[in-house]
Amino acid sequence: MYPTTSLLTLLAIIWAVSTRTLTTADAETRATDVGVGGGSAAGTVVYIGKCCEPEEILVDDRCRSLKETNESKWRPEFTEQSPSFALARSKFVEPKYELKIGRPRCASDEHQWHVYYYPTGPDRLAILSSGVLRHYIVDLANGMDEKRGVYGGGASSNLDDEDDESVSIHYDYQFGHYCTDKAVLNSDHLVATYAMLCVPTVAVRWSDTNYLLTHAVDPAFHAIAMACYLVVAVVYFVLPQLRDLVGNIITSMALCLVANQCASTVRIFTEFGSHISFLIADTVMYVSLMAAFFWLSALGYYVWNTFRSRNVFLRVTDGKKYCYYSSWVWGLTVCIAGTAMFAHFALETNKSVVGGTTYPAQETVGWLGITVIFMCIAFTVVINLCLVLTTANRIKRMSTYGRIHHKMKYSFRMFVFLYAILSAGWISLLLSQLKYDAFVYCHIVVNLLQALLVLYVCVFGQRRVTFLLGKTCNCCSSGDNTEGLDWGEEMTAINAGY
Repeated sequence: MYPTTSLLTLLAIIWAVSTRTLTTADAETRATDVGVGGGSAAGTVVYIGKCCEPEEILVDDRCRSLKETNESKWRPEFTEQSPSFALARSKFVEPKYELKIGRPRCASDEHQWHVYYYPTGPDRLAILSSGVLRHYIVDLANGMDEKRGVYGGGASSNLDDEDDESVSIHYDYQFGHYCTDKAVLNSDHLVATYAMLCVPTVAVRWSDTNYLLTHAVDPAFHAIAMACYLVVAVVYFVLPQLRDLVGNIITSMALCLVANQCASTVRIFTEFGSHISFLIADTVMYVSLMAAFFWLSALGYYVWNTFRSRNVFLRVTDGKKYCYYSSWVWGLTVCIAGTAMFAHFALETNKSVVGGTTYPAQETVGWLGITVIFMCIAFTVVINLCLVLTTANRIKRMSTYGRIHHKMKYSFRMFVFLYAILSAGWISLLLSQLKYDAFVYCHIVVNLLQALLVLYVCVFGQRRVTFLLGKTCNCCSSGDNTEGLDWGEEMTAINAGY
């Protein structure tokens, strides 16, 4: 009895050792059909990890039968082992291989890394004739987590001149640390090659300048900018003396800028792409910025029309005027946004995507939609410049001023400063779209300066506003004698209490 038990135990140990390389995969990993090729020695079998069953592929991150799709069966395409992706893909060698069904079981010090290989994406996948999955990184910023401790080989950055100029680094994964399959993403209309990788967990290196600026400094500056715009909106909405047409326009413009900053902040953290929609975030960011410029144009038109009109004592109240301006601004915003979305979905040929590594690729607003919105902003910049010049000439030719005209001079001054600040910020945003690090870093600083300058111009740079704040909450009091200060309206002075 005991010899029999010992013999069975010995056989079990031998079997476990011989299959140790296969147990690194998922517990459900099992063999399937064997492909025969002439690229390997006789009797040598290469193991390839497949995520789904042989007659299944991934459809929206779920395994679906080929009968439910119009796609063909996935087969591994082998390449020669070469440091160049272009050279490796040029010669296909198919060895004798065996598919192992199941996803890899990552160790405790590893994390799953999802890669999607599609023509316009930042990643490339190639299965070498030895069964190793090679991951080519096009964008070095996306490969920071893989840069150290990757299985089976190091990175190669010394490529030939004839290689793909965008490919500069790659990582190798042995069998048991990956599975691959065909993936269909219906939401983004993409057919890609999917791979799940087991990547060693690497701590975030805060010493990296690019990561520090884009993931720490930029969100902090966005938070400060949102606080500045909220202060402007609250001040002009809460104080009754500022709740006229100009104040309502400033409040609406500030709220649009708050929405722009919120969407832009969401857009920073691309590693959380599985929880958000970058298409919605980009749409809110660009449309809210366009609406802010439309509100600025409404302010400029109101000031220009006041100086142009011979009779400023019109019977239309500020409430009705705000309804008119609001209808014009939001109606135009909806029309332009609809046109941009139509251009993106119907006319865009090379749709922009975000992702390809830690989450499925997501569609974002492409260059055609951005161009429609940015062209409208450019037109408002030109129109506002014309309003500035014509209003300034009109003021120079006026020999006498009424009380309302005197008040409008301060509104015109505020409009000119806001026009210069927002135009400079928009130009900085436009340059940052070129994806040069210098322009991106410059826009991070300009975005904060824009918010601080808007806060100063609208609140702390106006003695009337600071005086009202001082009377309301006992702050912002300059201590100057208010006697002799003329802000245009006697009723305002009475309500202010001086």
